[in-house]
This record gives sequence, structure tokens and C-alpha cells, in this order.
Amino acid sequence: MPEIKLIVGLGNPGSEYRGTRHNAGADFVAELAKVCGTPMQEESRFFGLTSRVTLAGHELRLLVPTTFMNLSGKAVGAMAGFFKITPEQILIAHDELDIPSGSARFKQGGGHGGHNGLRDIVPALANNKDFHRLRIGIDHPGHASRVTAHVLSAPSQAERECINACIDEAIATLPLLLDGDVTKAMTRLHSFSAA
Repeated sequence: MPEIKLIVGLGNPGSEYRGTRHNAGADFVAELAKVCGTPMQEESRFFGLTSRVTLAGHELRLLVPTTFMNLSGKAVGAMAGFFKITPEQILIAHDELDIPSGSARFKQGGGHGGHNGLRDIVPALANNKDFHRLRIGIDHPGHASRVTAHVLSAPSQAERECINACIDEAIATLPLLLDGDVTKAMTRLHSFSAA
């Protein structure tokens, strides 16, 4: 497996979206930067907040796009292109409706599953879908008509604690993935439940 060099956390910019379910991926990367002791800084040429960290002996670039979710590809394409990072070397962290809150999953490749951030990233990477994903569960509201309001609203306190616990577990599991031990990383993360 090619070594992961870039981790991207998806979300929407602005205080009105801070703490919403849709920003779970951005929250993951912000927490990872904090754990690594390296603050995120605005970098206009990459249309986002960036940081360079070392985790378990691996050098990583972190990116949280400051574009809106449906324009995430602009930031990912700019950074991947500049540093010559291939899709297989990228991990995208994002919220996932089809996974219960309190759970998270690693995955490589596949479609966008209706996620507007992923939908925009795929063409920005020359339609190569082989990037890794960290899917952070946020539950499904039960009907398609309620999805937008659900993802753009803040979770309850109990749900927030579940999401935060998943983020902490994913960070703890990340060194296994970075070492190339995908099976062990998946086994550990997929067996975790904060619910």
C-alpha cells in the first residue's frame, strides 16, 4: 500500500457550521493537529487550513478546506497537485449517514455515496476514486427529506460525545493504517462502538 501523505477533513467554513454533524471530518483533522501539537494555519494557495505533522514516525500534511463542502475538490486538488501526492496517498475524513453515531470505518476506493464533498473531490483527482476514507458515523434521520437539516445541525450532547469518542479512537488507530497494516487498523476501528 502506498504510504499516506495527506489527510483531509471535510466540513463547511464559518461559525454557523461549527460543531455540526457535517463537520465531523474537519473536527477529526483539527483534533489530530492538536494531538500532534501543530496548529492549523490558513494557506490561501491550498484554499484551506493546513499543517505538517509527524505521527508515529510518519510525516503528514493535514488539510481542512475553507471552501464550502461542495467545492472541497478545489483544495484537495491544489494540495495534491503541488506536492505530487497520488489519490492512493490521501485519506479523506468525512461524516457518514449510513453508519450509526458512535462508530467509524476505514475504507479505500468506492463511489461518493451522495456525499457532496466526495462528489467534488473525485473529478479533482482525475476521477481516481482510490483514496482512503475515514467514515465517521452520524446516523441517518430516517427520510431523505430530513437529511440536509440533519447534517447541518448540531448533534445532541450524548451524540457529540459519541462522535468525539470515535474521533479519538480513529486517531489512536491511525498509526496502524500509516504503517500499512490496513487489516489490523480496520479490525480495531470497526469493532469500536461508543454508543
